Amino acid sequence: MYSVSVPVFMQHLNGLSGVLDKAAAHAAARKIKEEDLLGMKLAPDMFPLLRQIRTATDHAVNAAARLAGKELPKFANDETTIAQLKERIAQAIAFLKSVKPGEVDGTEDKDISITFPNGNVREFKGQGLLIGNSLPNFYFHVTTAYDILRQCGVELGKRDFMGSPPA
Repeated sequence: MYSVSVPVFMQHLNGLSGVLDKAAAHAAARKIKEEDLLGMKLAPDMFPLLRQIRTATDHAVNAAARLAGKELPKFANDETTIAQLKERIAQAIAFLKSVKPGEVDGTEDKDISITFPNGNVREFKGQGLLIGNSLPNFYFHVTTAYDILRQCGVELGKRDFMGSPPA
C-alpha cells in the first residue's frame, strides 16, 4: 500500500512543482499575468489551474493521512501565485515524507469514512480508497494541470510530468 501511494504522490508532486517553474518562466517571458494563467481551464465546467493543483495536493495528503491514521493536513486554500502553489506542494511533500511504510502497509481492509462538505458520507476500505478513488483523482488533477499549461503554450514534455522518483 505504501509503495504504490506515498512515493508515487511525491514523484508526481515534484514533477508538478517543476512544471510550475516552467509556467512561471513562460508567463514572465511573454508578460502574461500569473493570475490569468492560474485561472485557465480546459473547459468552462472544469476547475481552473489553481484549483487543479490544490485538489491534487489534497488527494495525495488526505489519502496518506487516512491510511496512516494521521490528522488530515490543513491548507489555507488562499494561494494566488505560482510561488504560493509551489510552497503548498512543498508542504504536501513534507507531510508525505513524515508518513512511514509501517503506517500504511497492511491498511487494505481498514475502514475509512469520509464526510464531504455537503454532508454526504462515503465508506471505503483502505485499498478501495487508494486504488479506486485517491490515485485516480490525484492523476486526473495533476494531468489536467499539465494539460492546461500545455494548452497555454508552456513547453513541457513527458519527463516534466513524470518528475523524478524520490530517493
